[in-house]
Amino acid sequence: MKQQRGFTLIELMIVVAIIAILTAVAWPSYQNHVRSTNRADAQGALLGLAQAMERHFTENGTYKEAAAADADTGAPQIFPTESPLDGNNKAYNLIITAADDSSYTLQAQPKGSQAGDGVLQLSSSGEKVWDRDGDGNLTEASDLCWNKTCS
Repeated sequence: MKQQRGFTLIELMIVVAIIAILTAVAWPSYQNHVRSTNRADAQGALLGLAQAMERHFTENGTYKEAAAADADTGAPQIFPTESPLDGNNKAYNLIITAADDSSYTLQAQPKGSQAGDGVLQLSSSGEKVWDRDGDGNLTEASDLCWNKTCS
């Protein structure tokens, strides 16, 4: 009698089931990591835009006119308009929401797969805000930092 080699259908089904279980556990963790990485890139981009705003102030004596001529969008003309700054998977729009002679407010607004993660905001006074719950209220005590939780 000849010995047959290979896998049975039951063995293959068990392997497929194990892979499916591992994927079901790992995928949400991976997605959370991607969102967290995109958020960190946007935070870095906002800090870079703040530096560009300071250079603009040094050269012009005001923060005005740092945004593009199209005032409706608030897109900066002195810095890239999307984050991450490199690569093609843009997850945030960078905008100047307010700029006058002595102060400014910058935002990173999530888009695409990052939508729903909440707006990031940085002001000229250094105040950092992250609208974690996406309710549009950027003054809640739980939103007044860029960390996972604020103390």
